[in-house]
Amino acid sequence: MNQLCYFEIQSSNPSREMKFYHGVFGWNFTKVEGLPIEYYQIETAAMHGGLLARPAPVPPTHCGTNAFTCSFEVDDFDAAAEKILALNGKIAMEKFAIPSKCWQGYFLDPDNNTFGLVQVDANAK
Repeated sequence: MNQLCYFEIQSSNPSREMKFYHGVFGWNFTKVEGLPIEYYQIETAAMHGGLLARPAPVPPTHCGTNAFTCSFEVDDFDAAAEKILALNGKIAMEKFAIPSKCWQGYFLDPDNNTFGLVQVDANAK
C-alpha cells in the first residue's frame, strides 16, 4: 500500500480555516466530539482529512516547513489561485511548469500553513 490516505491541517482559528478551505475546495467539516482537542473531520471528494486546533504556537514565517506538504489537484489552477487570494490566502511560490506534466504552485492559508496546487497539463512548459 504505502500511499497517502489521510491529511491533517493545524489551525489557531479553526472556524477561519474551515471557511477558507470550504470557499477554495468546497470541503465540508464535521466536529468530532469526545477527543482531547478541538477536531473536525474534513469531507472531500477523494481523501480523508482532519482539521485540529493548533496545539502549539504558529511557527514563524519564512523558515520553511517542518512537515509534509500536500498538493491538491485542481481542474483550473488560475481559478483556484484566485479563490485562495480572495479568501486571504497568500502565494508562497508562484505557479511554475513541470514540463510536459503539470502546473504547480504553493500557497499559505490564513494561518500560514503551506499547501500546493497542481493542474495536470501535458502541454505545460
